[in-house]
Amino acid sequence: MSKIVQLKATQRGRAGKGASRAVRREGLVPGVVYGDKQGAQMVSLNYRELESHVQSGRFLSTLVDLEVEGKTIRAIPRDVQFEPVRDFIVHVDFLRLGKASRIAVDIPVHFKGQELSPGIKAGGSLNIVSHTLSLYCSADFIPDEITIDVAGMQIGQSIHMSDIKLPEGVTAVSRDDLTLCTIAAQAKEEVVEEVVVPVDVPATAQKLPEGAAAAAPAAGAKGAAPAAGAKGAAPAAAAAAPAKGAAPAAPAAKGAPAAPAPKKK
Repeated sequence: MSKIVQLKATQRGRAGKGASRAVRREGLVPGVVYGDKQGAQMVSLNYRELESHVQSGRFLSTLVDLEVEGKTIRAIPRDVQFEPVRDFIVHVDFLRLGKASRIAVDIPVHFKGQELSPGIKAGGSLNIVSHTLSLYCSADFIPDEITIDVAGMQIGQSIHMSDIKLPEGVTAVSRDDLTLCTIAAQAKEEVVEEVVVPVDVPATAQKLPEGAAAAAPAAGAKGAAPAAGAKGAAPAAAAAAPAKGAAPAAPAAKGAPAAPAPKKK
């Protein structure tokens, strides 16, 4: 059963953003108590005292006795609001509890026996589906936690809501047979082999081996082909070859005088 936390609170008369900011400037946290067919009651609590309980991790499933103006109110926290940037508490809500009332609370789930599980020993891993359970229980009896033993689980097995035994008077909120945990096999890593595909390279793009490049004579070196017009080069053709099918030019007659040039008019 969860222990009951004692908190002192002061009743405040005004509500609204301006009144809440004024309360925070005094080092207090504004809050509200509602439920049990009674009107809402505005309260303020000491920041340091409240913060230590909020950081415990079980504040929303812990019974609280609020001492307000000499009266004790049995309640349970329902919501804690934080400033989004600086992450400090800005508001807290409490649900007032009547006698023999039943409430829905989120109870933490803990798992044990991992070192004895045959599935985990064989290389499997514990896959936790839910870390909390939503349960209906009496306000006077709220379980601290629900413990699940996985010592006998094999790979591929799972534990559902129907497999665990809840304390007397405690029932699940959901009617579905929820999966709480499984033993999953480790995924095998696929080895991708790189396949090298030969690529045809054109002859013009291929590089000569270093030995072949050194053997080729440089231009102008001894034994290289003479450049056009250089000494020893082959003489150029005196005239272009006649076109195919054209009549050859008539040879000039031996000793015939050259044709006279036309007279200018």
